[in-house]
Amino acid sequence: MTFRRTRCAHCRAKLIPERQSQIVHAECAEAYAIAKREKEERAQAKAARMAAKVERAETKRRKEAVKPRSKWLDECQTIVNKMVRLRDAHLGCCSCDRGPGWGGQWHASHLRSVGAASAVRFHLWNIHKGCSICNNHLSGNLAEYLPRIRARIGDSKVDWLYTQNQVVTHDVEYLKKFKRVMGKRLRRMEKRSN
Repeated sequence: MTFRRTRCAHCRAKLIPERQSQIVHAECAEAYAIAKREKEERAQAKAARMAAKVERAETKRRKEAVKPRSKWLDECQTIVNKMVRLRDAHLGCCSCDRGPGWGGQWHASHLRSVGAASAVRFHLWNIHKGCSICNNHLSGNLAEYLPRIRARIGDSKVDWLYTQNQVVTHDVEYLKKFKRVMGKRLRRMEKRSN
């Protein structure tokens, strides 16, 4: 009994099968089996990676569902602070004479404190790069901060900041969207600065 002529599944050369289920030459059988097993192992590994990815996404979703509002506020503030330090990288401290080459730690210093003016907590006019000495030990060094910021951003912007006295309580949905949008903006800024 003869079977139709075909090609070997391994070496792709012409094959005249001796039995109906034959798909490879006898000398290609072992190599074909090894290749097939490796392909199946790669497929299983890929499926395991995909399952792990789905599991990580589910874990992240569950963690975010129980994350308190205060944690969202902290994460949003961290993003904005990084943006300010990148924006002001070429500038010195907003409250003293330390230049951009100062070797200490840089903070993002608020003109209007978060507690006093929650409406401008994340506003970039309200936040400027300051040294850790002025920000931590001198409570922002406001006596020097205010005139320097007036010179840097202008009187009208500073006056506007001082009129924003309403209490704003950001809900979690707003903070999630804010973090997503500002995080994307921060990544673009980081890419441009590198």
